[in-house]
Amino acid sequence: MINGRIPLAVPVVGAAEAANLQACIDTTFVSSVGPFVTEFERKVAEATGGIEAVATSAGTTGLHAALVALGVERDDLVICPSFTFIASANAISHAGATPWLFDIDESWVIDLDQVEAALDRETERRGDDRIHTVTGRRVAAMLPVLTLGNAPHPDRLRALAERFDLPVLVDAAAALGGDAWGEPIAALGELAVISFNGNKIATAGGGGAVVGRDAALLKSLRHLTTTARVSADYSHDRVGFNYRMTNLQAAVGCAQMDRLPDFVAAKRRIAARYAEAFADLAGVSAFPQTPGSNCWFSGVVLDAGAPMAASELAARLNGDGIEARTFWKPVHLQAPYADAPRVTMDRCEDLWSRIVTLPCSTNLSDSDQGRVIAATRSALGSA
Repeated sequence: MINGRIPLAVPVVGAAEAANLQACIDTTFVSSVGPFVTEFERKVAEATGGIEAVATSAGTTGLHAALVALGVERDDLVICPSFTFIASANAISHAGATPWLFDIDESWVIDLDQVEAALDRETERRGDDRIHTVTGRRVAAMLPVLTLGNAPHPDRLRALAERFDLPVLVDAAAALGGDAWGEPIAALGELAVISFNGNKIATAGGGGAVVGRDAALLKSLRHLTTTARVSADYSHDRVGFNYRMTNLQAAVGCAQMDRLPDFVAAKRRIAARYAEAFADLAGVSAFPQTPGSNCWFSGVVLDAGAPMAASELAARLNGDGIEARTFWKPVHLQAPYADAPRVTMDRCEDLWSRIVTLPCSTNLSDSDQGRVIAATRSALGSA
């Protein structure tokens, strides 16, 4: 609780983070070179099942560099769910490509059946490329998003990628600490990207990390994110990016990674309590979970039988000193992507305006969660 108000999702930092930051100051390693960067990358790789990790300045820059490392080029199409934070689509645009937007399934992750049907119906093989027949554009990659820490089934994703010969970049921004149906996050595709923004399950005050299991690909990615510099005399062999994480950020991230198991346990405990607390309410359902989800965010979905709209419930709770929000507006409804190619969006168009996220900071106390539950039930007419 902060000044009597229960926040939605705030970082939990303390003495360990402070000590690491002081070590940066004492040693003057504050920029993109320093021992905490190396340690942070090791810890993230271990937590995700990758052979290594490349720390980046943000999750979005990690996605951008990863797309380029995978060979995505200007005017390509990249398969992406519309129900995601807009950064997923923006990273595709930064690479010069265009998102090809798809709906979601009941777990709020990309609908792979819909993707397969569209690839069968709207694309053809030309030489080494998969071409979208109407636009003539190359379909260069798939970018599934692990919404709330949920994941598509690895076998289904892998089979689809192999059938159409498409590399997979996983937007695992919020999925750290969980797994995908028992498989490590780094095993889902060629590369996966984690975010360490302040509202994520572990934070570095910002930043990201790209993980994977292909040493050559990760070496290429690391080269790209360090301005493609090849020698100390400032020689560069391609257009690269200044996308490295600082030692200051990594210092915070290292301390956070040491607490990751406790953070994940707290997130799952909070989600389970909300689900139980609202199970008897008509027109109200919990967020979905796939096996291994870290339950990044928790909240409720208001169905047609609910007594009020999601925006009204969020406003009521905020008036009671409880931070609650609606969730992502689909990408195809955003101005920059109004003309992006897409399929039918029945599920996400129906869903997005019915979601309310509830407080789920990893230090949320039992009593504060009880207050959230009581206020939510009262607002919905069932105190």
